[in-house]
Amino acid sequence: MPSSYSAKDIKVLEGLEPVRKRPGMYIGSTDERGLQELLKEIIDNSVDEAIAGYAKNVYMTLEKSGYATISDDGRGIPTDMHPSGVSALEIAMTKLHAGGKFEETAYQASGGLHGVGASAVNALSTDFRVVVKRDGTYFTQEYTIGKPKYAVKTITEAEAKKIINPAHAHLLTDPSGTYTTFIPDTSIFKKTIEFDFKKIKGRVRERAYLVPKLFLHLNDERTNEVANFYFESGIRSLVAHLNTHKKPLHDVIYMSGDYEENGLKILAEVAFQYNDSFNENILTFANVINTYDGGTHLTGFRTALTKVIKDYLAKKGNGKVEITGEDLKEGLTAVVFVKMPSSEIQFESQTKAKLNNMEAQSAVYAIVKEKLEVYLEEHPGEAKKMLEKAELAAKARMAARAARDAVVRKGLLEGTTLPGKLADCSDRDPAKSEIYIVEGDSAGGSAKQGRDRRFQAIFPLRGKILNTERARLDKIIAFEELKNLIIALGTGIGDTFNIERLRYHRIILMNDADVDGEHITTLALTFFFRHMPDIVMQGHLYVAMPPLYRIEADKNIHYVYSDEERDEILSGLKGKKTVIQRYKGLGEMNPEQLWETTMNPKNRILKKVTVEDAEAADEVFSILMGDDVPPRKKFIQTNAHQATLDV
Repeated sequence: MPSSYSAKDIKVLEGLEPVRKRPGMYIGSTDERGLQELLKEIIDNSVDEAIAGYAKNVYMTLEKSGYATISDDGRGIPTDMHPSGVSALEIAMTKLHAGGKFEETAYQASGGLHGVGASAVNALSTDFRVVVKRDGTYFTQEYTIGKPKYAVKTITEAEAKKIINPAHAHLLTDPSGTYTTFIPDTSIFKKTIEFDFKKIKGRVRERAYLVPKLFLHLNDERTNEVANFYFESGIRSLVAHLNTHKKPLHDVIYMSGDYEENGLKILAEVAFQYNDSFNENILTFANVINTYDGGTHLTGFRTALTKVIKDYLAKKGNGKVEITGEDLKEGLTAVVFVKMPSSEIQFESQTKAKLNNMEAQSAVYAIVKEKLEVYLEEHPGEAKKMLEKAELAAKARMAARAARDAVVRKGLLEGTTLPGKLADCSDRDPAKSEIYIVEGDSAGGSAKQGRDRRFQAIFPLRGKILNTERARLDKIIAFEELKNLIIALGTGIGDTFNIERLRYHRIILMNDADVDGEHITTLALTFFFRHMPDIVMQGHLYVAMPPLYRIEADKNIHYVYSDEERDEILSGLKGKKTVIQRYKGLGEMNPEQLWETTMNPKNRILKKVTVEDAEAADEVFSILMGDDVPPRKKFIQTNAHQATLDV
C-alpha cells in the first residue's frame, strides 16, 4: 500500500453548520449515547491508522477537567497546504465530508464514513485541539465550536511538551503521530458531558479484537482506572470471550479470504462456535464499525451456513430430521467482519447500524461456503456435534409448532378468546394500551380494582415463572403461565412472532419491592430478552417502581421510593409526629393507594428496560440464570456492594 498521505488526498464538500443544527443526524442523539459517539469517532480515526498498517498504539485519556484526549503513533494528519489555500489539517478538522477516507490510496478500510468524524466532533465541542507530529516537526491548531482560533502553526518540542498530557508523552519520542483533545459543548449535550469509562472500555476492547496486534491504552484520570488491550488472534479471541460462560461444543472455526466484485475488493473474516445454550449471539462489523442491525454481510453468512450444512447432510445421507436456517441459530456464537475501501462502503445512515453493500453479501457467502465445506470434510467429529445440535433444535421446533397449533385450534392465538385470568382493557388501540404483569392474587386483585379500565389491563401470575434461560421453545409453550401470557400479548413466539400484533405498547412488570419480587422480575426479564427481544429493543418493556414507605405527618401523606428520600423527608418533619409504614408487598396497599402511587400515569415512576450493550446483557443473563454456580457466585460477590439486604 502506498505510504503517501498528503493534502491532495483531502476532498472538501461542505461546512460544519449542519452538524450543530441537527447533531442527531451525525452522532445519533445528544444524550449519553451521542456523547460516547464523539469519543468513538476520534478513537476510530487512530484505529484506522492501525488498520492501514501505520500505527501500533492508540492512547486514550479521560481527564479530570472533562476533556477527552486521544493519540496514536501513526503518520500524523497531513499539514501541508491544500489546493483551497489552507492547511490540510484545518480542512480535515473544519469541513464536513472532508478527509483522507475518500481516497483508496490513503485508507483501504476505515471506521469513519466520508471524513465526518473529527469535524463533527469539533463542531460539537467548546474547545478542540490537535497536535500533529510529522518528520520530527510539531504542528498545532485550536478550535471553538469548529472555528479555528488561529492558522495551523509549527511549535517547538518544548511548547508541545506543555500542551501534551503526560500520559501521551510517546508523541515526544515517536517519529510521527496525532494528538487530539476536546471537551463537549454543554449547550448541545445538556444532560451530561461526563464520559462513561465502562462503556468506553467495552468499545475499546471491541476494537482490540478486530485489529490484532494493536495496543490500546485507556486511562481514566478521574478514578485512576486503567485498561490495556492487545489480542493476537483477532475475532477468534472475541468468539471465545463471548462463550466464556457457556460450554463450547467444538473449537472456534475461523475463515477468511479476499473477494472482488464490480471492481470492489473486500476482505471477509468469519469466526463461529456452537455452545450448549439455546440462544444465538452474532456480532457483525464493517470496517471496525459495529453494525448492530446486521446487513448484507450477515445475510451472506446465514445463507452460506444453511446451505453448507444442508448439503453436507444430504451428501452423508444420515439426516434424521429436516434442518432449517432457524435450527442453526440455536447455541451459535459468531463474528462476521468485512473490510473494504471507505469510499465504497454503504450504510443505512450516518449512525452506521446496518450495512447495505450487496457485494459484502456475495463476499461472505462465497468465502464461508468454500472454507466451511472443506472444514466439515476434514473435521467429521466437529461436524457431527454441530449437526446433532441442529437436529435437537429442529425436533424442539417441531414440538413447539405442534404446541402452537394446538393453541391455535382452540382459537387462542388468533385473539378470539383470551385467557380467563387476563383483565383486559376496553381500548383496542395498542399505542394507548398497557398491561401490568403482577404476581399473586392479592396484588392482582388490588390492581384490577385500582386500575383505569379504559387503557390498563392486568395479568396476574401464579408464583414464579419458568427460568427460560435454559429452556427450549416447546418447554416454554408447555408452561401454562407463559403460554397464557403469550396469548395475552398477541405477538406469538418463535418463528411466528410478529411485533405488529402486539396488543399493548407498554408492558409493565409490577412486583413486590423485596427479594422474591426482584427474582420474579428477573425471570420475566430473562423471558423477554431471550424469547421476545424485539419487545425490549423497541422500548415496550417497563418495570414499575412501587413505593417502599408511606409516611404520614399532620394528615399529610408522603409516598417514598428510596431510603435516601425517606431520610430527607423525615429530616424536614422534625418535631412532628410521624407514622411510617414499610410496604413489603403490593397486596398491603388498597386499590386507591396502588393507583395513586404505582399506576396513575401522572404520579407513577416507570423504568424503561433498554439494552445498550447486547454483549454485556447476554453475559449477565448467562451468569445469573445459567446452570453454573461458580461464575454466579463470583458475580454476586463482586457486585454485592450494590445490593440492599432485605432482612
